[in-house]
Amino acid sequence: MSYDKVKQAGKLIVGAKQALKAVEAGSVREVFIAKDADPRVTSKMVSQCRKLSVPVTYVESMKQLGKACGIDVGAAVVAAVNE
Repeated sequence: MSYDKVKQAGKLIVGAKQALKAVEAGSVREVFIAKDADPRVTSKMVSQCRKLSVPVTYVESMKQLGKACGIDVGAAVVAAVNE
């Protein structure tokens, strides 16, 4: 399940803006997006990931994604950084 993949990812970038910058810089190996996140927040990330061949994994909810990152609030987008 993708929840476990997030927890095992190591270095994470939480948040759409920071994650997008990292994707554009080429330092991300995978992006996790919450299915219930606002498309206005996630659509640019999805198109950039497609363009740059970065795999996108969808997680059930923002709450679940935030919890997987060890934070108490929901997260729309999380990027797993290359180490």
